[in-house]
Amino acid sequence: MKCEIIQGDCERLLKEAKIEKFNLSFLDPPFNQNKEYRNHNDSMCPSDYWNWMKRVCNLILKNTSDGGAIYFMQREKNTQYVLETLESTGWIFQNLIIWKKKTSAIPCAIRFGKHFQIIAFATKGKVPRVFNKLRINPPLLSTEKYTRPKGMYVTDVWDDIRELTSGYFAGDEPVRLENGERFHKQQSPVHLLTRIILSSTKVGDIVFDPFAGTGTTLIVAKQLCRNSVGVEIDPTNVALIKERISKERKSDSIIKYRKEYMFTEDLGSIWPLESSRVQKGKTHDKKPHTKMISKQLRYISK
Repeated sequence: MKCEIIQGDCERLLKEAKIEKFNLSFLDPPFNQNKEYRNHNDSMCPSDYWNWMKRVCNLILKNTSDGGAIYFMQREKNTQYVLETLESTGWIFQNLIIWKKKTSAIPCAIRFGKHFQIIAFATKGKVPRVFNKLRINPPLLSTEKYTRPKGMYVTDVWDDIRELTSGYFAGDEPVRLENGERFHKQQSPVHLLTRIILSSTKVGDIVFDPFAGTGTTLIVAKQLCRNSVGVEIDPTNVALIKERISKERKSDSIIKYRKEYMFTEDLGSIWPLESSRVQKGKTHDKKPHTKMISKQLRYISK
């Protein structure tokens, strides 16, 4: 399977490079929140930022197969801009997913505390070329009396996937520097990408991530027997992604989540168990080396 990371600017790459058509794209860009990046200005004029997002979404659409999907993640306050961006560039809206991240809400002085991010799911055309109706089996609520013999379908509220915070519950999954700090403050959890890729692709499809970050999309796609292409502008991130791909960490393995989807019809065909070395237990416990990264560098993202 192809699992490729390209260093460069995603807009330029999409304009100039000849790439196979994508079947799914996961878009998790910098949020323009005045955070510190080595290779990006995160304090753009809002109109410039959203025009940039429109150009990227338009280019992705042109390079997406008919019925292919995009999942666009953003802050909740930018929901209207995300939906406008997708609609104006030709994408057809399917769902607004609420990702309630199982972490403490961010307190606010004059409004309700913030407790979720949004993920807009849209397709090229009205009908998705692939949509696998996943079934999960969450614990019963106190108001529920009987177990579900076949689980329940995944809805547009995802409250069972924990964000990778800095505390105890983040576990070993976040890539860390030698001093214990996280390499990337907003590393996406492998479970989140597992659900997205399982929902909107089949084995052998091509998954694209224009803002690859730490490479989670590629790591998950590889385990699910999907081809993947990621673009990342920061060379330090690219070095990390390459090592993360080549040295599969036990904490990156998605096999522990398979039982949650056991009631999904044809699970074996969309998640072939024998496909990945990670799933066969041939993982490496070694974490990616970060000796080439100065401890003085500040890794601050969204």
